[in-house]
Amino acid sequence: MVSLSNHAYSVPLWWILLQARITLVRLHLLCDNGRMIILLSNDDGIQSEGLTALEKGLAKIGEIYTVAPDRAQSSMSHALTLHRPLRVHELSPRRMSVDGTPVDCVKLALTGLLPVKPDLVVSGINKGPNLGDDIIYSGTVSAAIEGTLLGIPAIAVSLVSFENFDFTAAAEFTATLIERIQQPGIPAETLLNVNVPHLPKDELKGWKLTRMGKRHYSENIVERIDPRGGKYYWIGGDDLGFAHDDGTDCVAVHEGFISVTPLQVDLTDHKLLHEAPLPHFPWP
Repeated sequence: MVSLSNHAYSVPLWWILLQARITLVRLHLLCDNGRMIILLSNDDGIQSEGLTALEKGLAKIGEIYTVAPDRAQSSMSHALTLHRPLRVHELSPRRMSVDGTPVDCVKLALTGLLPVKPDLVVSGINKGPNLGDDIIYSGTVSAAIEGTLLGIPAIAVSLVSFENFDFTAAAEFTATLIERIQQPGIPAETLLNVNVPHLPKDELKGWKLTRMGKRHYSENIVERIDPRGGKYYWIGGDDLGFAHDDGTDCVAVHEGFISVTPLQVDLTDHKLLHEAPLPHFPWP
């Protein structure tokens, strides 16, 4: 029992133990020679091999906290769960799953779930590319965007393959990238979107700073009938390639380079705003 003023409140033992643990973690981190604190998340789920590869690869450069969806949440974009409560399960120290979207995970982590404020958010390693238009739909990139929106530098990492995954080179490059940019840092409201070709390390040609390209898909909607006679639909489309524009993420990966694309949270079309304004008209 804990007495406050003239009233007595029963404090659950789990709450006392949790607060003690948080205090110990804070003290440990303060005494840990200033190592970087890194929050990891993804959209492929807490059990994804890509996430495990990042945890192992980045452990040598920082204190790792992982907060990821409890199942695959691909193509969730920036969805936020508002219609139901979220459940968090601690699987091991500093490793938690959430029954929500990638953005839910990062928002929970940065607004109270973690005992410390991370220095960096890294999302991935995604199973499949996030090039060109993919960025708009990507849960991997959106998790990084959420970190940026909340004032934390962020990186999204994807492996350009849908099978026979080998995340070794992607994890190694991510660790090196973080070490090299740690001093200059990432500009405010900017995140880095990294796409790694599915090649052995010694076959990669290096890396390039790129801009978003344009991918082409067939916009197919498949209509089916369920056993009760009701219609249902599958959204999907075949990959029809990409625009071969120099300097883009698509071209760099196609040529065997790792693509690093700086993205901005500000979606304003500044060129239209300042150089080609819309016609002025009075209203009402």
